[in-house]
Amino acid sequence: MKVADKHQKIVQAAIRVFARNGFFNSKIAEIAKEANVADGTIYLYFNNKYDILITIFEEEIGKIIARVKREIAQLEDPRLKLERFAYLHLSLVEANRDLAEVIQVELRQSSKFMKEYRNKKFAEYLNIISQIVRQGQNAGIFKKEIMPGIFKRAFFGALDEMSRFWVLSSKKKYSVATAARQISSYFINGIESKQAPPVKAERQPKPNKSKTKRKKSSKSKK
Repeated sequence: MKVADKHQKIVQAAIRVFARNGFFNSKIAEIAKEANVADGTIYLYFNNKYDILITIFEEEIGKIIARVKREIAQLEDPRLKLERFAYLHLSLVEANRDLAEVIQVELRQSSKFMKEYRNKKFAEYLNIISQIVRQGQNAGIFKKEIMPGIFKRAFFGALDEMSRFWVLSSKKKYSVATAARQISSYFINGIESKQAPPVKAERQPKPNKSKTKRKKSSKSKK
């Protein structure tokens, strides 16, 4: 097996184990067993369990960033870009619930990660939102007095809370498309200029239909 393939196999196994058992309750031996490799093989690629957690975040959020940038680049209107960003963010829970649980729950329970890790990828992700806002301001669509730095955190906070709610709940009351449309409309209505032209219909990027089978998490939710 190629080095890159084995690395990815370990990362994906760790996502499943962390989602199933929780980060702190998971052991390297369990990850090795899930990946079907020897315990010692893990240490050829990672220093410890914490190192695996950081790798999961950096690699997976990198993929998300690439997809978001690619799809919003196909849209002209910044209002549609914000709605598309919301849809793609919320769709993570449906596309890969195990990964969503690791990012939404397990990462935040690691005080070491939250305090010591310099999160450049997350900053890059949030900056996509502020760039959309600036584009809208330059086009006269969004109010000039809106501060992109404040808006991006408020907008992400709303999406983040909805994602967290879905991860911790057994059922969703709303579809991803409905939630994305509702949340983005609340914010867009607040920053839209009175002189903004109506939204023109644009061809929406086709959703990425993943055929990946997802295992139900056996971890109990409170």
